[in-house]
Amino acid sequence: MIKTSTRWPSPAKLNLFLYINGQQENGYHELQTLFQFIDLCDYLTITPNQSGKITLYPDIPGVKTEDNLIWKAATLLQQHTQCSFGAHIEIEKILPMGGGIGGGSSNAATVLVALNFLWDLHLSNEILADLGVKLGADVPIFVYGFSAFAEGIGEKLQHATPKELWYVLIKPKVSISTVDVFTHPELTRNTPKQSLSALLEASYENDCEKIVRSVYPEVDYQLSWLLEYAPSRLTGTGACVFAEFNSKKDAQVVYSLIPDNATGFIARGMNTSPLNRQLEEYKSLCNI
Repeated sequence: MIKTSTRWPSPAKLNLFLYINGQQENGYHELQTLFQFIDLCDYLTITPNQSGKITLYPDIPGVKTEDNLIWKAATLLQQHTQCSFGAHIEIEKILPMGGGIGGGSSNAATVLVALNFLWDLHLSNEILADLGVKLGADVPIFVYGFSAFAEGIGEKLQHATPKELWYVLIKPKVSISTVDVFTHPELTRNTPKQSLSALLEASYENDCEKIVRSVYPEVDYQLSWLLEYAPSRLTGTGACVFAEFNSKKDAQVVYSLIPDNATGFIARGMNTSPLNRQLEEYKSLCNI
């Protein structure tokens, strides 16, 4: 067990496109989507110990410790490996909650990857991903740490290398339920499946966008505003919307114009997760 405190990034993701191809009898939707990481991150400072307890600081308002995906991930890893070690985890929360950019899933994945290293467990990414999917469908993509084309219900991943563009993100002041979006009777559920190469050549779209814009005026307003400046879309089921730019300078120009009532960010697309890069750096320091 490594006893020192270490700081780990927990990056956001974007769905560069999202198409819903059908619905299974069990209610799950079949989809095709393209995940890319961005350099906007939460950060977790983790201090392993021998207490066997998982402690978090600070508390997240409205979220019980036992409901926090960070605590759930650490406890699941303990139980799976019968590990007797514990850890104290301090959270720097930067990613907006309920934004559709994977904050909770990313936090869970960072805990699995970091504690696997710090507790010296030597589990493969495949095992960590299998554990992660019990916590959320998006957790495996953050564990593997590469941009990916996903099919099925999101579990079939294929390595992809979309352009690493610059993005302006806006988080409207609204909370969106993923369940509400996927159960909406007017949601598009019959987009024909296409090959990755064909999808990469086509204009990117999000099948959830029409429903979200119709139900949430705040999202419609912010997306309409962004579309005046650049190609823009909803990510996941929202609420975050994003515009894409070829340069940081162009992104900064539009970012400076964001309305005062909106929360915004500038971010760079990354095909390799900052979490993976941090893990390799710590392995190098420890001569692993």
